[in-house]
Amino acid sequence: MTSVEEPARPNGRLRDAARTKAEILDVATREFARSGFAGARVDEIADRTRTTKRMIYYYFGGKEQLFTAVLERAYGVIREAEQALDVEHLDPVAAIRRLAELTFDHHEEHPDFIRLVSIENIHEAEHIAASEKLGKIGSPALDVIRRILESGQKSGLFTADVDAVDLHVMISSFCFFRVSNRHTFGALFGRDLVDPGRRAHYRQMLGDMVIAYLTADRAAD
Repeated sequence: MTSVEEPARPNGRLRDAARTKAEILDVATREFARSGFAGARVDEIADRTRTTKRMIYYYFGGKEQLFTAVLERAYGVIREAEQALDVEHLDPVAAIRRLAELTFDHHEEHPDFIRLVSIENIHEAEHIAASEKLGKIGSPALDVIRRILESGQKSGLFTADVDAVDLHVMISSFCFFRVSNRHTFGALFGRDLVDPGRRAHYRQMLGDMVIAYLTADRAAD
């Protein structure tokens, strides 16, 4: 797309660019999560913000770039939470459990993130693959998991032959499924996976499952 010149500002008032971009991303996140990439409309996003379609193009360049920016911010939120995680003072078992709880809490609190990731998978991660920012963002959680696994394996607590990526998959899959498949699972089995009354149960179950796998007695093998 060709570049778009900055539109004239009404009444000569200066816009707070950061605030405007944040508002656009807020609305775009909800619209993409609700309608998918194909179904979302920039006109609709503009109508729901205090800006114009032309201003959206000026800031982001187009629908593709806007969706990529939404993904970048969504992944950035969980990466910030991972970076803030302090488990260095905990023993390996408690540290892994705390990491699992962080993932559990974040996925539950950010259902739009789950929908956005599902949509991006439909598009075979083409926006993530094209994003320099997402290509470099990595996952701080992997570094934390590696350190915890190394400590647990050296102490003899952890017996599983697993690396950080495998364990990340194990934790994330439970947390993701619980939110992404809530409605279909409820329709099929009559149980709401995000029922507040069972939240503590599932949170505990996740930690127990991961710890049981890591510490299982494999002598019989």
